[in-house]
Amino acid sequence: MGEIYTSLIDTPLGKMRAAAKDGTIIGLWFENQKYYPSISDLQEWTETDEYGIFKSLKIWLDEYFTGKKKRHDFPLAPEGTPYQLKIWNILSQTEYGAITNYGKIAKVFTFAAMLKTAPRAVGGAVRRNPISILIPCHRVLGANKSLVGYAGGLDKKQFLLELESKYS
Repeated sequence: MGEIYTSLIDTPLGKMRAAAKDGTIIGLWFENQKYYPSISDLQEWTETDEYGIFKSLKIWLDEYFTGKKKRHDFPLAPEGTPYQLKIWNILSQTEYGAITNYGKIAKVFTFAAMLKTAPRAVGGAVRRNPISILIPCHRVLGANKSLVGYAGGLDKKQFLLELESKYS
């Protein structure tokens, strides 16, 4: 298992903590959001702005927030349960500027996995998404298009949805 590197990145929504190992992004969180890495994790990780993928990520985020970048090509390796990984994969297929809801994701997952699932279980996996923006959990709304559940905060979710709506 490779060493984990981390860096703080300034964005229009505040600082974000990026984490990477073996040249892949394993985490991108708004500072102090729900499910933010623990202090013990942060103490074990190597803080550096010089890790190659962080330089590219900072440029991409700057361009994303100005509407110039809509897709990313970063290798991602989120850590989670097999269920979470499948849900995050479905989330990753949600197009820029589009929205979906927990029920739709549950139906896609149920069909793909041939299992019964529920929107609430999907919500649990979506909330634990460790790679904000790149795995676009902000694009998931409640069934009645209500703004619900975003570990980074509903104000950030609304900002991201409005940003993407403006440039899509």
